[in-house]
Amino acid sequence: MMKILVTDGISQLGVEKLQKLEDVEVVVRNDLSTEQLLAEVADCDALLVRSQTKVQETVFAAAKRLKVVGRAGVGVDNIDVAAATRHGVVVLNAPDGNTISAAEHTFAMMIALARHIPQANATVQGGGWDRKRFVGVELQDKTLAVLGMGRIGSEVAKRARVFGMRVLGYDPFLTADRAKSLGVEQKSLEDAIAEADFITVHTPLTKETHHLLSAAAFATMKPGVRIINCARGGIIDETALAAALDAGTVAGAALDVFEHEPVESTHPLVGRSNVILTPHLGASTVEAQVNVAIDVAEEVGRVLLGLPFRNAVNLPSLSAEQTQELSPYFSLAEQLGRFAAQLATGAPDDVEIVYSGGLAHQDASFLTRTVIKGLLWYRYQDEVNYVNAPLMADSLGIRVREVREAKGKVFTNLISLKLAHGSGTVRVAGTLYNGFGPRIVEVDGYAVDAPIEGSMLFTRHTDQPGMIGRMGTILGDAGINIAGMQVGRRESGGEAIMILSVDKPIPKELLAELTAVGGIRVARGIDL
Repeated sequence: MMKILVTDGISQLGVEKLQKLEDVEVVVRNDLSTEQLLAEVADCDALLVRSQTKVQETVFAAAKRLKVVGRAGVGVDNIDVAAATRHGVVVLNAPDGNTISAAEHTFAMMIALARHIPQANATVQGGGWDRKRFVGVELQDKTLAVLGMGRIGSEVAKRARVFGMRVLGYDPFLTADRAKSLGVEQKSLEDAIAEADFITVHTPLTKETHHLLSAAAFATMKPGVRIINCARGGIIDETALAAALDAGTVAGAALDVFEHEPVESTHPLVGRSNVILTPHLGASTVEAQVNVAIDVAEEVGRVLLGLPFRNAVNLPSLSAEQTQELSPYFSLAEQLGRFAAQLATGAPDDVEIVYSGGLAHQDASFLTRTVIKGLLWYRYQDEVNYVNAPLMADSLGIRVREVREAKGKVFTNLISLKLAHGSGTVRVAGTLYNGFGPRIVEVDGYAVDAPIEGSMLFTRHTDQPGMIGRMGTILGDAGINIAGMQVGRRESGGEAIMILSVDKPIPKELLAELTAVGGIRVARGIDL
């Protein structure tokens, strides 16, 4: 008999789905201590959690029979996915179940913000009746900027158009065709926030989107703009938002998520009459909780029954032969996708993946999925996985082609990736060296040899004396240590590229300082 352990409160309908499986025992144990969890999971075949249970290396080491971990929700921050992969455990999530709930909460916050509904309610509940104080604005004919056009952002855009709003869409991966199909105007970040009457954010929280709406961004907005965040805390600089509210640049704000939760009474946005705050309720509907529980329960059941499954966050099941032949290239393929995505300056619309040498004779379809997952992960993170990556690429209008070259020019096995985007192309290639792991060996025609891992600095610069020294000084003054360096050039004194492996991510302000140095044309921080 198989054992499924449920350690966080999920909808009973999800539990009942599991209980209907044949030859299965379902054990529900909430609020387990770490020691109790390790003891309970020892003979489990599957584990279902939400956000409370921390599924770390020690859990996988203790659970010798564990085949699958299901997360009833989107984020998997509480699960050590790398440890799961090492132990051969599939990690599943439910990325679609809360889409409508999050979109509707966003729209509810926007309407409440426009019409002062919470504040007016509080006044009447307190015995008052002040109609003049709560004169609002209509949504019709207003301009809404949607920053992030993934699942939830797209649903918000659809609803805004029904309300007669002009919708501007910003997303690094938003193509012109995709924008047209959604009925939104494709804009740069700068233009979107400058033209908007309302701004709503729907991006994941990454190095690139942390404090996406900063003091500098607020300074470019129309006076009277209104801000909504039901995505991730940290996308908005909350201190800068408070200052913009004080200055009158921002007429009001509605936030469901915060950089640090729960919010303390001393938070600069607490107690303001023009601010609406809710305690992370975006997915808190009966329907969403039911949907994610049922979705993940069905997926876990399919894994246990040996059936095809979707929404795998880590590696889906492969045959023993496929695993033996291809597993050494999994990390290389995904890292190449992530690397290329961070070099591109526009939405990708065409991807060509070339397999050379021995790889040309393999069924490389899974490697292609892995490359695309890496490419899309940079923008969509937990929303993309090995199973849905091709479908997501197709929905974004990204064309993907595989090319095979039986004879490698230099390397026994080589994966090359050509990414076409709005303003040009990016070409990267990588291989494996015995004992050294994945290496990047070419960038845009320049030969290099660097490990493709961790944090990196990529530059395009003029090949002239002292250039590398100036870069090293800037990094050193910022306390960033250089672990390795590769320079590629075609001719002395011409353009060169450089890849520096560094000990920690490079902040945006340091990249700006580097590009201000004469001779440096591009400075890009890359995190893998």
